[in-house]
Amino acid sequence: MTLDQRRFSLPGHTNKFASVCRQQSAAMSGLLINQPKYSWLKELGLSEDNPGVYNGSWGGSGEVVTSYCPANNEPIARVTQATLAEYEDTVQKAREAWKMWADVPAPKRGEIVRQIGDALRKKIKVLGSLVSLEMGKIYVEGVGEVQEYVDVCDYAVGLSRMIGGPILPSERPGHALIEQWNPVGLVGIITAFNFPVAVYGWNNAIALTCGNVCLWKGAPTTPLTSVAVTRIVADVLEQNNLPGAICSMTCGGADIGTAMAKDERVDLLSFTGSTHVGKMVAMTVQERFGRKLLELGGNNAIIVFEDADLNLVVPSAVFASVGTAGQRCTTTRRLILHESVHDTVVERITKAYKQVRIGDPWDPSTLYGPLHTKQAVEQYLAAIEQAKQQGGTVVCGGKVMDRPGNYVEPTIITGLAHDAPIVQTETFVPILYVLKFKTEEEAFAWNNEVKQGLSSSIFTKDMGRVFRWLGPKGSDCGIVNVNIPTSGAEIGGAFGGEKHTGGGRESGSDSWKQYMRRSTCTINYSKDLPLAQGIKFE
Repeated sequence: MTLDQRRFSLPGHTNKFASVCRQQSAAMSGLLINQPKYSWLKELGLSEDNPGVYNGSWGGSGEVVTSYCPANNEPIARVTQATLAEYEDTVQKAREAWKMWADVPAPKRGEIVRQIGDALRKKIKVLGSLVSLEMGKIYVEGVGEVQEYVDVCDYAVGLSRMIGGPILPSERPGHALIEQWNPVGLVGIITAFNFPVAVYGWNNAIALTCGNVCLWKGAPTTPLTSVAVTRIVADVLEQNNLPGAICSMTCGGADIGTAMAKDERVDLLSFTGSTHVGKMVAMTVQERFGRKLLELGGNNAIIVFEDADLNLVVPSAVFASVGTAGQRCTTTRRLILHESVHDTVVERITKAYKQVRIGDPWDPSTLYGPLHTKQAVEQYLAAIEQAKQQGGTVVCGGKVMDRPGNYVEPTIITGLAHDAPIVQTETFVPILYVLKFKTEEEAFAWNNEVKQGLSSSIFTKDMGRVFRWLGPKGSDCGIVNVNIPTSGAEIGGAFGGEKHTGGGRESGSDSWKQYMRRSTCTINYSKDLPLAQGIKFE
């Protein structure tokens, strides 16, 4: 027996070593990724332990976090987050990569984005399944979210041949007046748990087409989705011999987010999250006179008038309030009903709520899954208690469900005043407050009186009312709908809201302008030097 063999044969050491091995083995076997049912996770390049930093190469030596499945609170796999030193290294590599990327013609950049979209298409079902498993939304919503990223890639490809400014008429002879648009440089993207793929996609596809590089910090509770998406994008960059740092990622918590907000090298910071945190981000970025794009909360309302088609109202209200278990920024939280239809609508929606199929989010028949975290369950219970104290009546739901995971009953509460504190508060859970109104002016005012201004909708057949709703005295939101729900925005339009929602715009229309800087350029091609406004300086 050798010296080394004798050393490890000592009784105490042998027992300790064996115990450690057993603990490690148990920890690994306890992860969902090691169960045959979830072996598909490995198709996304995931393993028991995953690096949470990408800047052309994979790494991570910070805190190790475990991702949990909201449907059963079981651990899925682990991710090692970035340290501040690794964040610094990643920013430097991203800035260096921009020097090359900015010189690539926009249509060629669009071709890379097209390939990213195609790569996502090939993984859409398995990536959608991961979103469902890690975030908790139902499978069809998870796949739909990946489809949004694909659609934005398609949109950005066309945009890559259309970006540009106008040639403006100059008042001076022999002069040309043009607008030149250039990329801002490094776009920092901080996304939330509820859309762990789509929101990054909205920003990433447009930012890349505009000539920027990206640094992504996903939500700390959905790190596996961040890693899986980044692996797909990194493969495309690698296949085209492009620096991986063009699409960098640093998983982390508040320390990484704060560093991004303070960092003058981050030319634009896109933040999606709560109004509370968004305000801190905005103030930090403003201190350095940086650019920010904020997508924050929404206390969204559907207004139902006496002439509304209730066959449209009921499924719209149910989808918009129950979908994603009330965890969309566009979720309907206030249902404002004309007094003549109030009781009928409440009765019909309550009946529909009781028919919503609740279950495992990856079961194709499920329409309603769990909340994302245990903390959200606590917020749900606290909000219901406050609503009762303020005069509300729970007509449907109101309880935590007796099953594994973070399941709560979708809830309807009536009888509250429109200005009750709980009604004025956005709670990111499936609670719908039903209000009763008499006049159009009253309903429009109630829609606008909350702090946020994201999404809104009316149901009516009165065309005069429709255009008053769309006009200057109508809804003050960034999304103003008629006869459709508050949720389910299309990628072709600009997405975002006013007031405490932050004012940012992402995705379609002219949102690309947020990712670029504009220069007004005057070119004198004459031999004279006339001044504007007819000024003589001789």
